[in-house]
Amino acid sequence: MKVVPWLAILTIGVPLAIAQQDLGNSKLPVATQWTLDAAGPTQRSAIRSVVLLYCPLTNKKGTGFVLKNGLIVTNNHVVEGCTVERLQGVTSGGEAVVFRKMATDPDVDLAALRPTEALKGGLELADAKDPDLGMAVSTWGYPLIYNGPAPLLSVGYVAGFSEDVSNGKRVKHLVINGAFNPGNSGGPLFKANDNKVIGVVVAKFHLYPPIVRNAIEALARNKTGVVYTATDPQGNQKSFAESEIVAMVLDQYYTFTQVMIGEAISVSEVRAFLKAHEMELR
Repeated sequence: MKVVPWLAILTIGVPLAIAQQDLGNSKLPVATQWTLDAAGPTQRSAIRSVVLLYCPLTNKKGTGFVLKNGLIVTNNHVVEGCTVERLQGVTSGGEAVVFRKMATDPDVDLAALRPTEALKGGLELADAKDPDLGMAVSTWGYPLIYNGPAPLLSVGYVAGFSEDVSNGKRVKHLVINGAFNPGNSGGPLFKANDNKVIGVVVAKFHLYPPIVRNAIEALARNKTGVVYTATDPQGNQKSFAESEIVAMVLDQYYTFTQVMIGEAISVSEVRAFLKAHEMELR
């Protein structure tokens, strides 16, 4: 996906560390139980419907959410480069999710997934009416390096609207003043105290100009200089040039710098996407 100069896509490339639990165990993880106990009835349905998504092929992580029709909706950039067979999901209840079908639209930056087994519950899409300016909104997801199992709540308010044309197609976005972070991508956006989806978290405003990203990418491509050999948790060794290490550190600063304004794809766009791919996902 082409990045608009002041936007950064909210996906973080970190290994998925499922939080010390047996995915085959039907017992609800303690953190999830605590979160459900503290939430009201409306939020509980949202918490149960949010799914952590991870692809080992691309090392990307994001959020998705279950609809009542059984589909899981997320962003295209969360699953881009991954195959449906390799994509992994984990519910807030700690259950592993695998998928059999996937439909994507890079222009709108949306994707829909069909799990091999139906998941319980699910959310509904709100009508296409735009939310009022100043309205309080919230999202549940897996920001930054947080990997659950219980999702985290982020809150904010509707600050305005924007037209995203980064991929050549005009896409309506809601501008949200709220703490959207890498990993929140694909999460459902709600009106406060409501569990109908009014948007899909997609991006955040970014502090740095495009030239900074270009400089980091140039450093990452340079293979000359002092070489450092690292060992991953599996015992595999990989060598990095000093400029590659500098690029990785700078990329962390670039990615994680938080400006308290983000964007969400309008529910009207979500409805149109699902209708266009209805046959493909049956």
